[in-house]
Amino acid sequence: MHAPTSVASHAVRAVVGAVLLAATPGGLAGQAASENVRALVDHPAVQNAFGIIEELEPRTIRELIELTQVPAPPFMETERARVYAEWLREAGADSVFIDEEGNAVAIRYGRGGARGSTDDGGRRTVALSGHLDTVFPEDVDVTVSQRGDTLFAPGIGDDTRGLMAVITVLRALEASGIETQADVRFIGTVGEEGLGDLRGMKYLFREGADPIHTWIDVDGTGLGRIVNKGLGSHRYRVTFRGPGGHSWGAFGLASPAHALGRGIRHFQDVADTLTRSGFRTSYNVGRLGGGTSVNAIPFEAWMEVDMRSVSDESLARIDAAFQASMRRALAEENALRRAGPEIELELDQIGDRPSGEVADDHPLVERASEVMRLFGADPQLARSSTDSNIPISLGIPAVTIGSGGVGSGAHSPGEWWINRDGHLGIQAGLLLLVSEAGLAEPIP
Repeated sequence: MHAPTSVASHAVRAVVGAVLLAATPGGLAGQAASENVRALVDHPAVQNAFGIIEELEPRTIRELIELTQVPAPPFMETERARVYAEWLREAGADSVFIDEEGNAVAIRYGRGGARGSTDDGGRRTVALSGHLDTVFPEDVDVTVSQRGDTLFAPGIGDDTRGLMAVITVLRALEASGIETQADVRFIGTVGEEGLGDLRGMKYLFREGADPIHTWIDVDGTGLGRIVNKGLGSHRYRVTFRGPGGHSWGAFGLASPAHALGRGIRHFQDVADTLTRSGFRTSYNVGRLGGGTSVNAIPFEAWMEVDMRSVSDESLARIDAAFQASMRRALAEENALRRAGPEIELELDQIGDRPSGEVADDHPLVERASEVMRLFGADPQLARSSTDSNIPISLGIPAVTIGSGGVGSGAHSPGEWWINRDGHLGIQAGLLLLVSEAGLAEPIP
């Protein structure tokens, strides 16, 4: 058995004393959750696992670079999933597979007991996950470069670093001999970014799927931020279609491009009034295109629209206004035509991310907050759009935490990450996971 390193042991214990005096979690459930975390942090097996995480640092960084350089564009995560699943298998998981949607899933069975079973006597499952996909298309170079202590590459922080945090937790549990009461799933999901529309998560939480009772997501870098609120969004691809023709010879045909312009204007006029008060809500036309030549009436004009809100009701309201604006634009353009058939409108919903919240005083959120305090970070509860949106919307406890280190430039070719105490993020993830899944005694 590995002995805990002095850095891991002393750094954490130095903060514990202050936290024991300062922590004032609200409610009995929150207090019990925080006490559970504080009791675990000094457990010899957990301290041993912390030390192993530090010993694994060279491998973790080496494989971060290796995995980053396996491209994973939207809907093309297959090769990265294959590599990650093989690593999960080598790490010692009891069962590893790639499911029908493309998620890489590893199961580490628990021992049961109070924290390992549900109220109806079934087996309880806790998941720790990062997402496999990046936002970048096939032609983007994902080669990692290093300047000083900084690693540069598209996707290195979002979310390849999260994937490495997840698998390093598994390796540390195996090497330290820690067993949990609940079953634990270590997952690399597909479809978190963009038009992926959380397809991996929707599959994992589909009706009839094996239940997951608690979800811990690792996405983004740093330490302290806890996403316990899901930001909902609706996304559409709007297409106006018509016969098209010469700009002079076919003048008088209804124009898809003109209809598109009308639609944007009508939508913005009403959306502006809907977003100036009430629950925070946003809208954006992100992409548009169509046409073949400056002297041709286009046969097609399209755009992609994103709407977000912290409120399902507000999101539904702006969605309805958006659709009404598109139909109004269609009718007005057709009314202006002097020749030819009417143009047509196609509204395709290409994204539907539900919103929701896990209460700030929920035991899972209290545990996550206590973990961050123990590692010297100020817990910051936040709202965002992550894989956690799906379980949160279903009433299943879920949080998203950072993977440690310092990074920036997510979703840009200049994305970077620095291993500045990055091991603390992984140690925090392990502590939160074990506190939620339950530590099975005795440790072999």
